Amino acid sequence: MKRHFQLFSFSVFFLFSALAFGQAQDLGADYEVQDHVIITSSDGASISAIVVRKKFASLPLPTVLQFTIYARERDITSLKEAADHGYVGVMAYSRGKYLSPDVIAPYEHDAKDAYAVIDWISKQSWSNGAVGMYGGSYNGFTQWAATKRLHPALKTIVPYVANRPGMGLPMENNIFINPNYQWTFYVSNNKMVDNAVNDDRARFRKMQTSWWDSGKAYRVIDQIDGTPNPILQRWLQHPGYDHFWQDMVPYQNEFAHITIPVLSIDGYYNDSQVSGLYYLREHTKYRPNAEHYLIIGPYGHFGAQRGGEKILNGMQVDASAMIDTKKITYEWLDYILKQGAKPEVLKDKINYYVIGENRWRHAPSLDQMSNASLQFYLSDVKKNGRYRLDPQRPAQTKYLAQSVDFKDRKDSNNDYYPDPIIRKEIDSSNGFIFVSDALAEDVIVNGSFEGDIVTSINKRDMDFGIVLYELTPEGEYFHLSYVIERASYAKDATRRQLLQANQISHLPLPQTRLISKQLKKGSRIVVYLNVNKNAYAQLNYGTGKDVSDETILDAKEKLKVKWYNQSVIRIPVLRAAH
Repeated sequence: MKRHFQLFSFSVFFLFSALAFGQAQDLGADYEVQDHVIITSSDGASISAIVVRKKFASLPLPTVLQFTIYARERDITSLKEAADHGYVGVMAYSRGKYLSPDVIAPYEHDAKDAYAVIDWISKQSWSNGAVGMYGGSYNGFTQWAATKRLHPALKTIVPYVANRPGMGLPMENNIFINPNYQWTFYVSNNKMVDNAVNDDRARFRKMQTSWWDSGKAYRVIDQIDGTPNPILQRWLQHPGYDHFWQDMVPYQNEFAHITIPVLSIDGYYNDSQVSGLYYLREHTKYRPNAEHYLIIGPYGHFGAQRGGEKILNGMQVDASAMIDTKKITYEWLDYILKQGAKPEVLKDKINYYVIGENRWRHAPSLDQMSNASLQFYLSDVKKNGRYRLDPQRPAQTKYLAQSVDFKDRKDSNNDYYPDPIIRKEIDSSNGFIFVSDALAEDVIVNGSFEGDIVTSINKRDMDFGIVLYELTPEGEYFHLSYVIERASYAKDATRRQLLQANQISHLPLPQTRLISKQLKKGSRIVVYLNVNKNAYAQLNYGTGKDVSDETILDAKEKLKVKWYNQSVIRIPVLRAAH
C-alpha cells in the first residue's frame, strides 16, 4: 500500500493523516482504526477509505459501508456507530477525495469504484462476505451506482433521498437549475468539502441575478460568477439523458438484475424526490417481485435523513410523522444481515404518512395507494373570476392565449417552489389559475398527478410548469405538488424532439412529486399553469438551438402559447370504502 502514498507531497499527506489520526484517538482504546486505506479501482484509480471495528469483537462480521463524495471530519463518528451495532464500519470516498490523488469527477466513476470497494471488503479477514450500504443524497446515489454491476457481497442498500444524476441534479426534466450551482465547488475545491464556498449564498444569488439581467447565454454563467466551473461545463454537453448519465446508475432492464432487498426513505418536500422514487418505480417495473420498501412522509431533503422536522417550510408537522431514521436503518440492516426482526413501521411495501389525517397508512405498491382519480380539464370558462377545472371534457376545442416577452427582465414567471407550503395567496400576475368546484366528500390525494397538456406555440420549444394546490374552505392554499418540464423532451428524456411552430402538440407530464394529503369536504383543487421564465433555471427562448447557447438576442419575437381546453390533469386519490 505504501507505494500509493508516494504520489502525495509530505505536507498534504501529513495534514490528512493527522486529521484521521486525531479522529481515531477520540474513539478510545476499544476500537481499531485503519485511517489511510487505499483501494485500487479496475482502471487503476485510488479510492481512499477508513475502517473502524471493535478490537475484541468476534470475527468475521458483516460490514456497513458508506460511499460518499463528502469527506468530513465527523465521518469517524458514524463508523464508530456501525462498530457499536456489531458491524465493521467502512467509509469510502469518491476518487479524488481524502487521500486519493485522482481528479474529482462527481458521479462519473462511482459505479465501478463502489464495486472495487465491496470486492476489497469481501476479501478482508474481518469480513464475513456480507455488505450493507446506507446514506442519503449523494450517498443514496452511490448505493444505486453500486447496483449497476451487483457484487455478490452486497446484500442490501438503504438509500435516503437518493440523487439521480442528469435528472435531479444538475437538471430537472432536462432543465438545468441554479440553486445547487455552488455544489460543484463544494465537493471539488479540496480533498474534504469547502464549507465556505457552499455557505456563500450572497455570491451565488448575485451570480444568478447578474446572469438574468445580462441576457447572456447560460453556458457562460460561470464567467459571470468569475470562477471557471469545468464540471458544469462538462454536464452542459449532455442536455439529454444520454449514455453519459445512463452509465452512472442502472438503466432500464439493468434494474431487473437487482435481486437484493432495498429500503428507500424519502419526503414529500424533498427537492430530489423525483430522483429517489424513479429508482423505486424502475426497480419494480423491471423486477415486479422486487423486495423494495419505501418510507415516505412530510419531510424535506435533510429532514428525511434525520427523522423529520417540526417545522417544514413554515408548516407545523404533527409529532406522529416523526421517525428515527438511523434506528430504522440499523433495524433493517440487522433484519437482512443478521436475521433480525423487520422494522415495525414496514407493514407493507409502501409506508406513507397522510398529512391532515395524521396517521400512517400502508400499500403493496405506489399504484395501490389510490383507488380512484380526479380528472379535470383546463377549461377556458371562468367561474367567480377564475378559470374552471372542469370534470367534463369540453364539447368544443378552445384555448387560452399567453404571450411571454423574454426580453423583459422586470417580471418573472412560474412561482412553483413550495416555500411556504401554506399561504394565503398565490401568484396571479401571469400564467393561468384553474379552480375546481368544492369537493363533495373527504378524499386523500395519494400519489403523483399525471396529465396531457395540449398546446401550440409559435416557436420550437418552451419550458413550462404546473403547480397543484388545495384551496381549503378557510381560504388557504396548501402546496401539494409541482413539475417543471421542457416541451422538447416531454416524450423522451433521452432525445430532443422540437415542436413544429403553430401546430398542436400533446405533452405528457413526466413523473411529478408524490404527496399524501387529506382534503376535507368543501376544499377545491387548484392548478397553476405557466411558462418558466425566472433567474433560477435556464431560460429557453424557443429557437431550437441548444438552450445553453441562447441569449437575449434570440428574444426578438415573443413566445405565444395557446393552451387548449383539451388539456387534462389526473390526480390519484384514496376514497373511503362505502
